[in-house]
Amino acid sequence: MDELPPLDAFGKLVFQVAGQQLSVSSTRAIISHLEERFGGHMPSPAELLAADPKVLRESGFSVRKGETLRALAERFVDGRLSAKAFSLMTDEEIEAALTDVRGIGPWTARGFLLVALDRPDVFLTGDLALRHTIQREYGFDHLPTDEELVELSDRWRPYRSLAVGYLFAPAYGGQPPA
Repeated sequence: MDELPPLDAFGKLVFQVAGQQLSVSSTRAIISHLEERFGGHMPSPAELLAADPKVLRESGFSVRKGETLRALAERFVDGRLSAKAFSLMTDEEIEAALTDVRGIGPWTARGFLLVALDRPDVFLTGDLALRHTIQREYGFDHLPTDEELVELSDRWRPYRSLAVGYLFAPAYGGQPPA
């Protein structure tokens, strides 16, 4: 995210949706294509809704992800979702509001909490790369189950987001958070 121009809450959700089940480099390429189609910037929710849905497909989004983005844009336009609303909501309320949108599951919602909202105590149990890192770093002879991940991550409360940053840093060629 640090390599992208500053994004508002909607833009960060677009990035999260684009990144579902894709590599970071593929996600960045799709975002770049999208920005090109909107004059070099991330579209606002209103701009996205006004555009032909084919623009999303031509940018590299699947039809399903395009539908998800349009549903998100509708919620931003009508005020059900907003940066201000997120600032007043608990993590659980944000996750519930986001997973109410078809195409957004817990991984995307928690990723948004972690990356976009910088919430301090978020853990991505569903992230495969994180599971592999924990398997390696903690000596599991198998891919850790959800229950094992929750038990392990409970030790890091209320700073699970920081732990995730440390665990992800080597995978993305970066340094752990300060």
